[in-house]
Amino acid sequence: QVQLVESGGGLVQPGGSLRLSCAASGSIFSINAMGWYRQAPGKQREVVATISSGGYTNYADSVKDRFTISRDNAKSTVYLQMNSLKPEDTAVYFCNADGYSDYMPYVEFWGQGTQVTVSS
Repeated sequence: QVQLVESGGGLVQPGGSLRLSCAASGSIFSINAMGWYRQAPGKQREVVATISSGGYTNYADSVKDRFTISRDNAKSTVYLQMNSLKPEDTAVYFCNADGYSDYMPYVEFWGQGTQVTVSS
């Protein structure tokens, strides 16, 4: 069992910044990659950024050069620094982690989601 707890969402002006945090707890599964996804009303959930256990990152084109994903493996925490925010970034942001155990080669965990609203 792994639980992901997100924090840092809120309301921000266009051009402003927010930093999201997601901490993983539990010891049954080992965590591999982590990432951030978002979903706006009427739209599919989309990947925002991912980071491997070794620190390799990738980003959606829409957030490249504005968002930065990072992780602290000692704290089992992933962060998303969001700069130059646009109204189009408004969505519920979800933390994601994939894990494995001796008996399950791949499982996914999701946080509850945190609302990010960029005012227009």
